[in-house]
Amino acid sequence: MKKKFVLSILFITCVLCLHAQTSGTKESWIGELKGGIRIQKAQKLYWENGFAFDFTSPRLADRSIHLGVSYVTTRLGSAMGTNAIKQDNFLFSPGYFFRHHKQLQPFTRLNMGYFHADYEYAIFDVLPNKAFLFSLDAGLSYEFKMPITISLSAGYNLNTGTGTAGPGTLYPVFYQMSIFYTILKKR
Repeated sequence: MKKKFVLSILFITCVLCLHAQTSGTKESWIGELKGGIRIQKAQKLYWENGFAFDFTSPRLADRSIHLGVSYVTTRLGSAMGTNAIKQDNFLFSPGYFFRHHKQLQPFTRLNMGYFHADYEYAIFDVLPNKAFLFSLDAGLSYEFKMPITISLSAGYNLNTGTGTAGPGTLYPVFYQMSIFYTILKKR
C-alpha cells in the first residue's frame, strides 16, 4: 500500500512540474529531461542499481534547481542471483546545481522517499522492513558535448536502522554514480 502511495506522489509531482512548464505560455516545452541508470553503494554493504530521471528548466531558478526521481534496488545489484536481502528505494530528489551553465557542476540534493526490505521468510516478519528515507548528498556532475551527463555523489541517510528500530540494512553512508541521457531539451 505504501509503495503505491509513494509511486503516486512521485508521478503526481512529475505531472505538476510538467504542467507548470507549459501553463500560460505559447511554448509547449521549455526545459531539460534526462533519464538514465543509477549505481549506488551503501558503505560496507550492498550494491543497488536502478534508474533515475532528472528535470530542470529556466523557470526553476534559471536551471539551478533540478527535480529528480529514482528507483534503486539490490534486485539489480547484490541480490541478483544471490541470497542477499532484496531491498527497494523510491526517491524524490530536489537539488541545487552550482555553475549550471558550465560543463562541470557541483551540486547538493535532499532525497526523500520510501525504503522496503524483503526478508523473504516469515520468521523475519517481526523485524522492521520499511522506512521513510531522508538523506543529503553532494557531488559533481559533468555534461559532455554529446547528450550524456555523469554525476558522482556521496550522501548520508539521516534515519538509519539498527534492526530493532528501523531496517538493519539501511546504512548511513552511500555513494552514487548516475549516467544520464538527455531525452528532451529546449532552452
